[in-house]
Amino acid sequence: MSVKNVVLIAGVHGVSGKAAAIAWSKVPNTKVYGLSRRNATLPEDVEGIVVDLLDRADVKAKLGCLADVTHIVFAAYIEKASATERSQVNVAILQNLIEVVEKASQTLQHVVFYQGGKAYGSDLGPFKTPAREDDPRLMSPNFYYDQEDFLRRQQVGRGWHWTALRPEAIIGYATGNPMNLGVAIAVYAAISKELGIPLRFPGTPEAYRALYQVSAADVLADGTVWAGRTDSARDSIFNLTNGDQFRWQYMWPRIARMFDMETAEPVPMPLASYMSDKADLWASIVKKYSLQDVPYNKLVAWNFADFIFSSGFDNLSSTIKVRKAGFDGCIDSEDMFRTFFEQLRAEKVIP
Repeated sequence: MSVKNVVLIAGVHGVSGKAAAIAWSKVPNTKVYGLSRRNATLPEDVEGIVVDLLDRADVKAKLGCLADVTHIVFAAYIEKASATERSQVNVAILQNLIEVVEKASQTLQHVVFYQGGKAYGSDLGPFKTPAREDDPRLMSPNFYYDQEDFLRRQQVGRGWHWTALRPEAIIGYATGNPMNLGVAIAVYAAISKELGIPLRFPGTPEAYRALYQVSAADVLADGTVWAGRTDSARDSIFNLTNGDQFRWQYMWPRIARMFDMETAEPVPMPLASYMSDKADLWASIVKKYSLQDVPYNKLVAWNFADFIFSSGFDNLSSTIKVRKAGFDGCIDSEDMFRTFFEQLRAEKVIP
């Protein structure tokens, strides 16, 4: 194979990184490397490199010998308790990667990195909707801003470009990544069905009625490849969602039908509390239906689901800018949920 693109995917075992690796591996004449701190199964045609991006010496040893990298997809993330710590550590891993790779590879053309709704304050409370990429920043520290500012400074005088993509609630699956709304819904539904109870929306009445949006991992991955190959995407920020919006009050009954379940009136019920004693039940479900034996505490982060289901305000971002730039990827969110749950069943994650 005559290689034209050499792509590094940082955070390849995450939901967005895995999807990006698969999408890039389908592009003709492309070599894909997946970077991660841990060994795990990789998508087909992706070569793994185990590297600690916080360790500059390790980054040099593992990546300093790559002289032909053309694209970087930065999907790595390290969680920390405070905004300051999050900013420091997540800028550090990006900086280590970029500075080592650009020195070794004069061929570097493009860097894609992911931001998200926190750029608009979706984690803080109600914000202006639909959010636009030119909305004013919030008070720092915010690791999205700090990573972006690093890339803007680092790019000066270089020949490469960058693109920031802002999805919302990425729906996809990767083993060992519990902060996943789609998996939370699927596991909650499977447990409810096993207990013989209806699938109740567990959040607040306000969240049940608010407008919401999500981003299919495959749509985000297609946008990632598009950004890396399109001049109109250079040095820009784009919101990237499925392209539609919904209210849980209408989507939830449709999701219930995907599990052949009945619904009942919503009852605010913190899943972090009510799912905390379900490990033994889940183990019995795994055995009964011969599912993947993923540790229960690594399957779902219930606190994350609770945050989404208690956000009683509209969460919407405009995708006009990315459409004008030429990206036309979109998917009906109901179809996305249906396909996603079918994937989880096929991979024996849920019954």
